[in-house]
Amino acid sequence: MRPEMLNKGASGGRAPRETRRATILAVLAGLASSGAWSATGTVTLPGITVYSPWVANQASAGAMAMPISALRYEPRVDIHGRNLAEGQADVTVRGGTFENVGFQLGAATISDPQTGHYHAELPVAPVLLSAPRIVTGAELATRAANASGGVVAYTWRPARTAGLALVSVGQDRLRRAEFHQGFVRPLAGLGGRVGVDLALAHSKSAGAIAHGDHEFNRANLRLQRVGSDSQTDVFAGYQGKRFGWPNLYTPFNSNETENLQTALLAFNHRRDQGGGDHVEAGVFHRRHKDDYAFNRQAPLGPVHPFQHTTWLRGATLGGRQTAGGVAVDYRAEVLADEIKSTALTGGRFKTRTTTKLAVVAAKQWPVAGGGEVALRAGATHDDTNRDPGEFAPVAELARTFPGSGIRRLHVSYLRTSQVPTYTALNSSPTAGLFRGNPGLGRSAADHFEAGVSGAWARWTGEATAFVRRDHALVDWTFRRGVIARTANPVDIVVTGFEGVARGSWAAGEIVL
Repeated sequence: MRPEMLNKGASGGRAPRETRRATILAVLAGLASSGAWSATGTVTLPGITVYSPWVANQASAGAMAMPISALRYEPRVDIHGRNLAEGQADVTVRGGTFENVGFQLGAATISDPQTGHYHAELPVAPVLLSAPRIVTGAELATRAANASGGVVAYTWRPARTAGLALVSVGQDRLRRAEFHQGFVRPLAGLGGRVGVDLALAHSKSAGAIAHGDHEFNRANLRLQRVGSDSQTDVFAGYQGKRFGWPNLYTPFNSNETENLQTALLAFNHRRDQGGGDHVEAGVFHRRHKDDYAFNRQAPLGPVHPFQHTTWLRGATLGGRQTAGGVAVDYRAEVLADEIKSTALTGGRFKTRTTTKLAVVAAKQWPVAGGGEVALRAGATHDDTNRDPGEFAPVAELARTFPGSGIRRLHVSYLRTSQVPTYTALNSSPTAGLFRGNPGLGRSAADHFEAGVSGAWARWTGEATAFVRRDHALVDWTFRRGVIARTANPVDIVVTGFEGVARGSWAAGEIVL
């Protein structure tokens, strides 16, 4: 086994089931709320916020909750989990790869420059975030950088005076604890309010099979200031994850382990200007350390053979401005990454700066009988200091209708592009299970789609037919009789249909 086998370019084993748990102390809501008991002794419960209309099961049965937990049952994405989704998860959208899906937190693109396997490593408690929104089609133009297939977007949830404490035990020696407490106070003389959130979480289990154990820890602190038309968030978070699984990434019947440590500092400010106009800015610093062991029983020397640390820093400015009946969406973003590795030592560089500029204008015209015709058109420019940049167009034509029934029809075209991660670029091209290719360049994708959305009686739904043509997409290929996989540019055409429907009644809901 060579060190390059660390570079996890292919799928590994999936847990056959999630660990079931028995909760012995459930949610205690409103720990800091006042006036919860009335004079008659009646309990006044706080309001319940629906986290996502499409996802019913948003917590994990076998580990502490993470942002990835709600995505397990999100119909627009596919999740490939190793050990369990909260351990390590590859996220794909519309038949893409685990590397061409981006994550956006507030204004900023949060990703991992080493490999798409760690794009979803967000050290943030779900209680601090909105429901995830899956972005495809023309809207991709003004979303996360370096994501050609789709985007999972989160916003910062407003703070409130409320809390949660949960302790649970279960089979396979599961031990789990989560704590969150938020406080909100008015700002005397300044208007608005200020809030603070503290969130802690821990889970540990021996696993459903031998060597399938895990231990996770997370700590978050957030400060928030909310005005009449603005919200500012300052966040610090750390998450440590250690987990094992036989054949975690390789097919050689080895008991492999991962030790992931992720730290995130983020600042985000959004100001709403009415009528959908807004401006949002964010800066962040992310450090991710990955220490992988091919054989957990093998002794380790002073230098771990499969250890990587990446740094990603970014700044983003985006929003929408309307003038003369034309709404302009815009985005300007810069990302700077760096990698230090004991195994990914090839390639042409170990630092990179990525930029994205996007401007998309939209105009609506009323139609006799009600509704509107809307046109969106614009362009994006993606660039790095290591690869040539690319201009790309975006266009969408839509027709909206009043009342029930069909509410919107649209057709759109978009071109996106992205550059490879360091696993594909800096792995050895001649040795190891996953072999790199330092000559890889920018890949591109042409997106065509037609969609419809509407409401009928108690049902709402949407459906989209799409074609995506990937050009020079980086994927892991192999030759017959050769075990090793090599990162190579490939051309792929993906044709598909996706539909989601939701029925709502007083007694419950059905999601299809």
